[in-house]
Amino acid sequence: MPRLYISGMDKDYEVIVIGCGGLGSAALYRLSKELGPAVLGLEQFRLGHDRGASQDHSRIIRLAQHQPEYAALAPHAYEAWHEVERESGLQLLLKTGGLIIEAVDDRDPEETGTRNIEGYVSAFEEHGFDYELLDPGELMRRWPQFRLRGSERAIYQEDSGLVNARRANATHIALARAHGAQILEETPVRAVYPSGDGVEVVTDEQVFRADRVVVASDAWTNQVLAETGVRIPLTVTQEQVTYYATPNLRAFAPDSFPVFMWHGAHNYYGFPIYGEVATKLGQHMGGIGDPVTPESRDFEPDPVRVQRYRDFLSRHIPGFLGPELYTKTCLYTLPPDQNFIIDTLPEHPQISVAVGAGHAFKFAALIGSILRDLALDGETWHPIEAFRLERPAITTPAFAATFHV
Repeated sequence: MPRLYISGMDKDYEVIVIGCGGLGSAALYRLSKELGPAVLGLEQFRLGHDRGASQDHSRIIRLAQHQPEYAALAPHAYEAWHEVERESGLQLLLKTGGLIIEAVDDRDPEETGTRNIEGYVSAFEEHGFDYELLDPGELMRRWPQFRLRGSERAIYQEDSGLVNARRANATHIALARAHGAQILEETPVRAVYPSGDGVEVVTDEQVFRADRVVVASDAWTNQVLAETGVRIPLTVTQEQVTYYATPNLRAFAPDSFPVFMWHGAHNYYGFPIYGEVATKLGQHMGGIGDPVTPESRDFEPDPVRVQRYRDFLSRHIPGFLGPELYTKTCLYTLPPDQNFIIDTLPEHPQISVAVGAGHAFKFAALIGSILRDLALDGETWHPIEAFRLERPAITTPAFAATFHV
């Protein structure tokens, strides 16, 4: 295929990781433990930037998964995070317990699939995870912060909590550097060319050669892969979370209030006070009606969702509210079935790719290990068949998107 740019090779590496957000930084760390300075990380912006999907203080981590392919990975994700904590000496996970509340009267059963209490219970039972089913009265007795109507169903899992996303990314980067990895910030990748058994990676200043490349550039994935002949059907949305300066600090401290997910007409997720002296609420897939691109997204909060959040909280968790501290936007990058992509390119197995589908951060430390396996061995023992590129959602042009909203 024709070269758009070429110059003298700067240096050869065993592996280059493109994108140093949640998944890329984890892969960089795991690879550096094996290869030391033979690993290079390339980040198009400054590390810790807010243009993608990996910024902010907190992400929910949970064993509670309504799909078996994720439930099978969940305990290994906890183990992977604990490995990072042990090496770094830093706390990255905070256990709060977690609630899933299904507002039955607000849901269309034909549209929820397994994203309901039965789906979670089935996964819990299959994998032997502890859980408690709660009726509305018991839930409000234990957490009087909630106001329920009486028809809701709920499940509680004590191992749920949050991952400090910003700290986790910085920790992965610091550990990778400690193992000898090199990282170049503000170095966008203009092209990736398979070259024999290796890969050439073109930047504005240099062309690098590597035996293997890991592409973890999320919303920019197709731009990076353009010269490989691969284009993945991806939808990018602008999502948002709001922090509220609640005056009710004791009631919403992490030891008093769990992380939660609310499945109703809209799907919400919320956090106790953490990172800021404020609670935090988001809506899963709130931006699906207005897809964007990395270039067209505007960083401006949607006022309709801002009001929707406030209305929901006023009805169901009024003490959660306070003055709006700020609303922050991020991107989701979604394959048509909303499942991860974790695979090597079928025609160019020296190139691995990972796309988080808007819900990968809880698994990031584990996905870093899987990407290490794919780059070094071409395979992994973790069950990732559902995330392969050669699946109908990716290979069938007429595949109807099945987003869980």
